[in-house]
Amino acid sequence: MRMRGEIVGYKREMEEEEDYNTEENQREVVGGGLPQSKKFVVVGYALTSKKVKSFLQPKLEGLARTKGILFVAIDQSKPLSDQGPFDIVLHKLSGSKWRRVLEEYRLTHPDVTVLDPPDAIQHVYNRQYMLEDVADLNLSDCSGKVGVPRQLVIEKDSSSIPDAVSKAGLRLPLVAKPLAAKSHELSLAYDKFSLQMLEPPLVLQEFINHGGILFKVYIVGEAIKVVRRFSLPDISKRELSKNPGVFRFPRVSCAAASADEADLDPCVGELPPGPLLERLAKELRHRLGLRLFNLDIIRELGTKDRFYVIDINYFPGYGKMPEYEHIFTDFLLSLVKQK
Repeated sequence: MRMRGEIVGYKREMEEEEDYNTEENQREVVGGGLPQSKKFVVVGYALTSKKVKSFLQPKLEGLARTKGILFVAIDQSKPLSDQGPFDIVLHKLSGSKWRRVLEEYRLTHPDVTVLDPPDAIQHVYNRQYMLEDVADLNLSDCSGKVGVPRQLVIEKDSSSIPDAVSKAGLRLPLVAKPLAAKSHELSLAYDKFSLQMLEPPLVLQEFINHGGILFKVYIVGEAIKVVRRFSLPDISKRELSKNPGVFRFPRVSCAAASADEADLDPCVGELPPGPLLERLAKELRHRLGLRLFNLDIIRELGTKDRFYVIDINYFPGYGKMPEYEHIFTDFLLSLVKQK
């Protein structure tokens, strides 16, 4: 890891190398103009070891370097203000202490872009509030309608869940998710009495048949990339009556379950309309205050244009997104140009 002085020296060293290459190629420049030396963009990152492995892949770092971007690890044992200087700080760490460090850094370094504001991230880490902005948006136009499943928050006392579900008028089956969105585990409850087996705090969402296909909509600044993933299969009324109980799933969607190459019914596999996603992404970037997130979207079975956002993830697994290296590096460069 390079500290402040090392980064400055390293940037100067690379810029001198660029100047040398410019002089060597001067004869090849048409019109007598001399190319300008690159200004290297330093991105300080504070990520878990798992995130570093999945995100900072050699192909990304190599492409970034050719575009004049340097990724530098932030040392959490030392004051953040003593490190750098950074143009951008990229982070995905938890804990109130880290949030305080970042908030203080943002106030004292207004010229540094922090991806993303800690308070905005906390908002989508709580499933009680995560989908509120989508629901408030109530997006509908000629290309489709976007909503959220009906849901109920249960904070404690599992014995009260059946009555709470009845009062709320939710229909079975129900998807149960931990209230804290840092966990991707979920359960599917088929009958009312099995609801007592669930462990609060949690969110209960009405399950919507969707052809077993989920659309992961990756958002990187203004760029949008959509991929198909296999999801939970549809549930018939007959299955609902014959399968009482709670079924647990550690994780529903992953790269290994990609459905992009599968032979799907067009009514199920057709991607959501581009204009609808662009409008949705633009609105949520503004409302959430985030630039790095993804949406899990499903299309209601039997409809062409009825969509539901069922989850929002901050700084998702971009390493699973096709062409993420080019999209992400272009995004980082655009941030510097906007200053």
